[in-house]
Formats: sequence, structure tokens, C-alpha cells
Amino acid sequence: MSNLWGLGDPSNPGCCAPLSEPALSEAESVELAGVFKALSDPVRLRLLNMIASAEGGEACVCDLTGSFELTAPTISHHLKVLRQAGLIDGERRGTWVYYRAIREPLTRLAGLFTLPTPTMAMSSRPAAR
Repeated sequence: MSNLWGLGDPSNPGCCAPLSEPALSEAESVELAGVFKALSDPVRLRLLNMIASAEGGEACVCDLTGSFELTAPTISHHLKVLRQAGLIDGERRGTWVYYRAIREPLTRLAGLFTLPTPTMAMSSRPAAR
């Protein structure tokens, strides 16, 4: 497998520390699977990135559509999927809708894959006897 992300070899037992979040419950897994499904489309991933990184913390749909070779209804569908997944919110102002990323779910997603610092990993291990 390619080392696209620059991570160590997970098959090496000394490679990787456990993830910092506790194990997910079945309900949390189902909920998060829906969020990851929303993010599994390259257009939606780009849209979320564009919205989250927009100056002022929000992006007008009029500024998003020009970046894709897709119709406005298709972009609207992708934005609707991101809204239903709880990743973005929108506010209509006149003719246009302005979108902003919702911090809490994005922070939670980032936390799922954040490895503990070496000091955290060491302090959670039982003391040697």
C-alpha cells in the first residue's frame, strides 16, 4: 500500500499509538458513518473545504458554483447533503444563501484521528514493576 499520507506502517507493532478518543458505541458509529458518507464525495469534500476556509468564516453559494463544472442544482444537492450531515449551516440573504462550517462536528471528526502525544501515551500506560 502506498504511503500517501506519510504515516508509518500500521502493521509494525511499534508504529502507531492508539487513537486518543475512546471506543465508539454502535450508535456513534452509525451516526459517524453517515457523516463520512457525506464526505466521501470529492465535490462535497471540496465544498466543505471551501466553506470552512472562506474569509470571514462563510461562503456565498454564488462564489462556490463557479469552481465546479456542475449545474447549480447539482451543487445545491451536494450542499444539502452536507447540511443534512450536520457539517454546514446556511442562511438566506436576499437571493443568495451563505454557508458556514459548523465547528463542533468538524472538531469531533478531527479528534477521532488525533494521536495522543508521546507524553500522553506514556502516562496512560501502567507503571513498570
